[in-house]
Amino acid sequence: MTDRKPMNRRTVLALGGGVAALAALPAFGQSATSLAFVDYPFQLGVAAGDPATDGFVIWTRLAPRPFEIGYGMPAAAVPVRWEVADDQGFTQNLRSGEALARPELGHAVHVELTGLEPGRPYFYRFVAGGERSIAGRAKTLPALGAAVDRVRFAVGGCQHYEQGYYTAWRHAAGEDLDFVFCYGDYIYEGRGARVRTVAGQPIEALRQHFGSETYSLDDYRRRYAQYKMDADLQAAHASAAWFTVWDDHEIDNNWVADLDQDGVPSEIFALRQQSAMQAFYENTPLRARSLPRGRQLTLHRSAQFGRLLDISFLDTRQYRSDQACGDRWRVACPDIDRANADMLGRDQERWLFEGLARSQARWKTIAQQVMVMDLDRDAGEGYAMNLDSWGGYQAPRARLLDHLRERQISDVIVVTGDEHQNYAGELHRDSRRPGPAPLGVEFVATSITSGGDGQDVRPDMVAINAANPQLKFNNNQRGYLLCEATSETFKTAFKVVDTVTQRGGKLTTRATWGAVAGEPGLVEM
Repeated sequence: MTDRKPMNRRTVLALGGGVAALAALPAFGQSATSLAFVDYPFQLGVAAGDPATDGFVIWTRLAPRPFEIGYGMPAAAVPVRWEVADDQGFTQNLRSGEALARPELGHAVHVELTGLEPGRPYFYRFVAGGERSIAGRAKTLPALGAAVDRVRFAVGGCQHYEQGYYTAWRHAAGEDLDFVFCYGDYIYEGRGARVRTVAGQPIEALRQHFGSETYSLDDYRRRYAQYKMDADLQAAHASAAWFTVWDDHEIDNNWVADLDQDGVPSEIFALRQQSAMQAFYENTPLRARSLPRGRQLTLHRSAQFGRLLDISFLDTRQYRSDQACGDRWRVACPDIDRANADMLGRDQERWLFEGLARSQARWKTIAQQVMVMDLDRDAGEGYAMNLDSWGGYQAPRARLLDHLRERQISDVIVVTGDEHQNYAGELHRDSRRPGPAPLGVEFVATSITSGGDGQDVRPDMVAINAANPQLKFNNNQRGYLLCEATSETFKTAFKVVDTVTQRGGKLTTRATWGAVAGEPGLVEM
C-alpha cells in the first residue's frame, strides 16, 4: 500500500482509533464492557478497508437507534474494544485494544492495524457495553516484490436502496476474495419515493428511503445507516477488505468540483459537500489520511500485489472541470475538446502517470468511476456520448492514452462503474478511427440494484453495440465483476442475478472476457 502518511499520537487519539490509542482513557470512567445500550449497538455491522502489507483498517459505528436524533448514543466519547485473531472462533486473540467512538465522528471507530504478517487472512470484531459485533475477515497485502500466483477481487457499486435487494452482495460474500473495489454510489441522496416511473408506468418501490433529500450531516448519517443495516451488504463487508471511492450520489447527482446540477452557489453547495464528506468518512473503512478537511477528502491511493498487479484507485469527481454541453447525453458540442478540461486534476493526474510509468507489475490496473471507452451512443448520423464520462473530456482522455502509448505501458486494465450495465471493450485514442492495436482494455461493472431487474440486452443498445466495434460485450442485468489476475491472463467474469426485485435471485456467469499477457485486446474466455 502506498501513499500513507505517518500519524502521530495526537492524530490517532483524535480519530478514536489505532493501535496507539490503547492508553486512551475510557469515557465516564467505564470500560468497553461495563456500558449498557438500550438496543444492539452494532446495527450497522463491521467493515475492513485499505489493506497494507502489515495490516488494514477495521471499522464500526455505534448506532443503537439509527433513525433517532442522536441515533441512540450519548453526546460523549464511548470506549470500544477491538480484537484480532487468526481464526474465526477467536480461540486466541493476536491483538486487542480499546478505541474511543467519538460523537464528533458519529461514534464511528477507525482502527489502523499494523504489525500483522503479509499476504494472509485475519479475523476481527468489536465489543461495547458487553455486546459483541459479528466477526469480519480481511487479508493483508503480499510483501512488496513477492511472487504472487493469483489476485482475485470483486467490483461493485450503484446500489439504489429503493430499486432492489442486495442479493448480488450476498453472493459476492461467498467468494474467496483478496479485496472488493466499490466504485461509488454507495448511497443515493434523493428523497423517499413510494412510486417511481419506469417506461412511463408507475412502479411501487420495494423499500423506501427514510426522509427527504439529504443535505445535513444528520440526513446523510441516517441515509448511510439505512443502507448499512441491510444484512446482505453487511455480509459483503464482513467477507473481505474494501477499497472504497465515491462517485456522485454520495453528495449529489453529477456534482463536480464545487458545482452541483442545480446551479446552487458554490459557497452554499460547499456546506452540503462538507456534511456529505464527513458522513462518507464516518461510514467507510478509510485511513486517517482521508479525514475530511473542509470540503476536501483525499481518496486516490494505490496498492501493490507483489509483482503481479498494481492498482490505482481514482477520484473522478472532486478535481474535474464542469461537464461540457450542459451535461446532457447528446450529439457532441465543441466544448468536449476544450484543452483546459480536467478529469482528475493535474496533481492526481501526475500521480497516476508516474505510478503507471514506474510500475513493474504484470498488470497495471486503474480502478475508477466513469467510462474511459469512447462510445457512439446515437448509432445514427451524429455522434452522441455520455458527457459525464471521459468521452466528454477529450483532452484529459487523450493525455491518459498518449501517456500509455508514449511510455509503451502494456497490459493496462481499467475497471469502471456508473453505467448500470455490463461492458467489455478496448481503449483506442480515437474510437472513430481506431488504431491497429488497443492501448488497454476496460471492464465496466453493472449496478448492484440501480435500474431494477433489467434484461439481457436493452433494446436501444442493439444498434449501439453494432456501431461500436471496440465494444465487445454488453449486458443489462444486475450483479458484479469477479476479476482474477495471473501471470498469463486477466479474466473478468460478469456475474449477474436473475432478479433484484425479489429476494433470493439466482447467480450465474453471463460471460467471461479477459486479456492475455503481452497481447493487446480482449478475448472471450
